[in-house]
Amino acid sequence: MDIAEVAKRSGVPASTLRFYEEKGLIASTGRQGLRRLFAPGVLDQLALIALGQAAGFSLDEIRGMFAPDGKPSLDRRMLSEKADAIDGTIRRLQAMSEGLRHAAACPAPSHAECPTFQRLLRAAAAGALQRRPARRPTV
Repeated sequence: MDIAEVAKRSGVPASTLRFYEEKGLIASTGRQGLRRLFAPGVLDQLALIALGQAAGFSLDEIRGMFAPDGKPSLDRRMLSEKADAIDGTIRRLQAMSEGLRHAAACPAPSHAECPTFQRLLRAAAAGALQRRPARRPTV
């Protein structure tokens, strides 16, 4: 399958496919004239890349999800750690959403007088609402 067909079927621009190949995420099988050729399995690789990016993995982390033959080789511990980080982000965003909804409907005369809004402000000032990178345990 040439690069144009891969781009059409995957929705990934040819420039991105070339970039992924340069980064070692996918590999072409040869050329037909000036066009790169790819095995049909590249579509599955691109789907895994898209899933990894949607989950917040870096391209370097995603590259590690492939065996040398291009088949998926997933590190279950890394997936679990990412799921934990996502869960933490969800909890942080949920708390922020609840605080903002309360502030929007708060019956206090001003937000300066609302204890819930003041707690949200203190949490923000203390950095508690910032996204934190996942900690990796040392082994």
